[in-house]
Amino acid sequence: MPTGRFKSRSYRRVFKKLPGGRVTLHYERRKPQHAQCGSCGSVLSGVPRVLPYQMQKLAKTARRPERPFGGVLCSRCMRERIKGTIQ
Repeated sequence: MPTGRFKSRSYRRVFKKLPGGRVTLHYERRKPQHAQCGSCGSVLSGVPRVLPYQMQKLAKTARRPERPFGGVLCSRCMRERIKGTIQ
């Protein structure tokens, strides 16, 4: 019988195969939602779907794209923002 916190669906059930050939049930945290653009709401590419403690372990360049507004705006909205400020 699982402990109380594993009864909810906030943990996903994963079947793991053990070296002896037995299969057991493990509980893992679900991945967070995709990062979204702050302007249009589309999915940001280049931003990994990992938990905050895993994000801290990543290199800074792996956390978000290496461009202006990287990890905040999608490339289309970023281009529009830069064009609007230049003209």
